[in-house]
Amino acid sequence: MLWLAAAIFVVLQLSLWFGEGGVRDVHRLKGAVALQQAENLRLRQRNDVLEAEVNDLKTGHAAIEERARLDLGMIKDDETFYLVTGKALSGSATARMPATPAVVHAPKDSASESAAEPERQP
Repeated sequence: MLWLAAAIFVVLQLSLWFGEGGVRDVHRLKGAVALQQAENLRLRQRNDVLEAEVNDLKTGHAAIEERARLDLGMIKDDETFYLVTGKALSGSATARMPATPAVVHAPKDSASESAAEPERQP
């Protein structure tokens, strides 16, 4: 009778440690939950940034202007756009060579064009 009680005890211990819902299974699930919570936090932060950007685009003109400048290359009427070509980095050999700027002026209305002097470029 003692050997039967010992056998039942061993079977129960095996199912506790190695069976479905056992200690090993619970430990594995806790790790999976922790990974999923970290991923959810990262996605929640990304969604907050996107939501703020959407709200800014809906209500503010500064965000629309920034998008127009960066994505579409637009400039204001009274601005001059300088595009510096080359890969001049500070401390590099190419930094010593002068870069050639490309100048683009915003379009002016026809009345101000006739009154202004033509631009001279070297």
